[in-house]
Amino acid sequence: QVQLVESGGGLVQAGDSLRLSCVASGGTSSITAMGWFRQAPGKEREIVAAISWSGSMTYYSESVKGRFTIARDNAKNTVYLQMNSLKSEDTAVYSCAAGQMIILRRADTYDYWGQGTQVTVSS
Repeated sequence: QVQLVESGGGLVQAGDSLRLSCVASGGTSSITAMGWFRQAPGKEREIVAAISWSGSMTYYSESVKGRFTIARDNAKNTVYLQMNSLKSEDTAVYSCAAGQMIILRRADTYDYWGQGTQVTVSS
């Protein structure tokens, strides 16, 4: 059973940067991809970015392209989300997800989820 623990959220001002981390443990050899999703109050969960464990494939939502970067460190079983030029509309709970048979942009194909970390961007 894979466990995912996110960290790095917080309260920042518009234009600032944050880096989120997600550490995976337990059965990580089965993971083929990981992703970051977010959910704002009153809105549906949406994909932010995802990456294959090899790093050969990435996916970004249109709303974050050019501002956010996803990266992974296989030796540390960790995926990062570097978020630059943050906007108030980026405010949400960000959750890390992982799985085996994944379509990167589709939340329903991920098997494991973290508890989430709050990101609040004040304007």
